[in-house]
Amino acid sequence: MKKKLIGLALSAAMLFSVLSVPAFAAAPEESADPAPATEQTAAEEENCFFTSSSTEEEKEPNSITYVALGDSICAGIGLTTVQYAHNLMGVDVSFNFKGYPEACYVGQVGKSLNLDRDHAINLGLPGVMSKDMLELVKTGTMAEMNTLSGCQYNYPEFVDYIKSADVISIQLGSNDAFVPTVVSFGEATNWKSEDLASIVLSGNLRGSSKETEDALNESLKKLSLTRSEKDAVWNLFFSGMNKICENAYPESSSNLRQIVATVKELNPDAQILIIGATNPVPLLPSWSNYFSKLNNYEKQLADVYGATYVSIPFAQTELDGHPTVSGHKYIADKIVKAIEAQQ
Repeated sequence: MKKKLIGLALSAAMLFSVLSVPAFAAAPEESADPAPATEQTAAEEENCFFTSSSTEEEKEPNSITYVALGDSICAGIGLTTVQYAHNLMGVDVSFNFKGYPEACYVGQVGKSLNLDRDHAINLGLPGVMSKDMLELVKTGTMAEMNTLSGCQYNYPEFVDYIKSADVISIQLGSNDAFVPTVVSFGEATNWKSEDLASIVLSGNLRGSSKETEDALNESLKKLSLTRSEKDAVWNLFFSGMNKICENAYPESSSNLRQIVATVKELNPDAQILIIGATNPVPLLPSWSNYFSKLNNYEKQLADVYGATYVSIPFAQTELDGHPTVSGHKYIADKIVKAIEAQQ
């Protein structure tokens, strides 16, 4: 059941993308256009770098320790070079704490600031919801499995990582609405969407191209939903998700506040960065409203706790909802600028 839910998390994202467009959720403070969509390759990921920092004097090595808290976006899930096993998803991804792909935003922040893997730590956990991360930053363990996402992480070292950091970024909240939607999607299709999940997990649908879209459409046709199942999916997208997002916001905002407060208590001297969210499905009003409220709340939260809010409205995403290589570069560049602004 756990593997089914994790796989459906990806397949649901694919289905959402059919109803929408690749996401660039514009914000008033942003005026630059996003980079054009390009298909990512392993070679591109290996050669990623910051053009904005390429002419600057090389930073002193390992001058700070950067720790990133987050979900699968932070972990780099979806990048072709990410190293993980599906049977460990939701159970143990500690190998990714220092073995993360260079192309993820943690890797690119480390590269730009001349930090090695002992000084740029990626604590991104696939499937994690804000309530799970709250447990982890407080005790280093989840007391029980999250039955919605199917994950249960236990890392006593979490607290030590937080205490030893100079800079801590927090990127959370998407899964609080996404995971309940995934479960509802599975229920609406009587779990037929598991077949689509296997296609998504294969990685063959990554990349923005006509071939990708054709493959997606073909896989959706093979779902062979009954009329009642189609009606249930339709009702989910255009009414059910409103309720899901309405329920998610109070919980995510409350948990985020407690997470920031706990991190601040554990390490009062660290610079805390609260990373905003990019809506991967901006044409769905319920999601647009959720992310808008969440981003506004995170701005206020940053002011209250003396943290820095990092807006990422133009983080380019793939059809599975995770950032492209360019999207990770964009997020990393924003983080580096926020760090350097306080040094």
